[in-house]
Amino acid sequence: MLDTERMAKKAWTRALGESGYQLDDVVYLRMVGRTALDAQGVLAEVFGPDLPYQDLYSLRQAYYEEDIELNGVPIKQGLLELLDFLEEHAVPKAIASSTSSLFALRKLERAGIAHRFQTIVCGDQVSRGKPAPDLFLEAARQIGFPPDRCIVLEDSEAGIRAGHAAGAVPIMIPDLKQPEPEIYHLAYRVLPTLHEVIPLLDQFLKEGLPERSR
Repeated sequence: MLDTERMAKKAWTRALGESGYQLDDVVYLRMVGRTALDAQGVLAEVFGPDLPYQDLYSLRQAYYEEDIELNGVPIKQGLLELLDFLEEHAVPKAIASSTSSLFALRKLERAGIAHRFQTIVCGDQVSRGKPAPDLFLEAARQIGFPPDRCIVLEDSEAGIRAGHAAGAVPIMIPDLKQPEPEIYHLAYRVLPTLHEVIPLLDQFLKEGLPERSR
């Protein structure tokens, strides 16, 4: 929903670079869609266990907040039209984000869309982050639907794996990285923007959700 991956990458690159660590695209893409704890594991694996993660994370967070304050939080193409469509058809909406609660809510409020969701579940509210299904299972529980009656919209490979593991219908709208062949198999559809999601959801409302194999 939020077009913030480039902002996060810029903040991480700056924070790590100031401490003498070089973040390349391959390493960063391993962190996309993951919780802060999982990101710590990725960086420790790459740069060693002595990496001062908490200090670097605080610095990254400060740079990210600065960017938001200066430039706002951009949203992805088609998001507002998609939200309008879902509300017109009284479809409940939940957010299941790997981001920590306070920061996720700040970004959503800054983007002006926090009030449009029935519930928001974040990475610090479950025991396991994506690609485990916990976030989606809890979001489904809170809106009162079984996971196999839910659609997951995701831009990360970890998110598609999590949505599939939850038994939902996962649809991917890629961001910085095009999906690997495995993700094409796990995702029900891979679409270029949220605009293309609307006619697919309209079809689901008329014909029902497809059966999913796990």
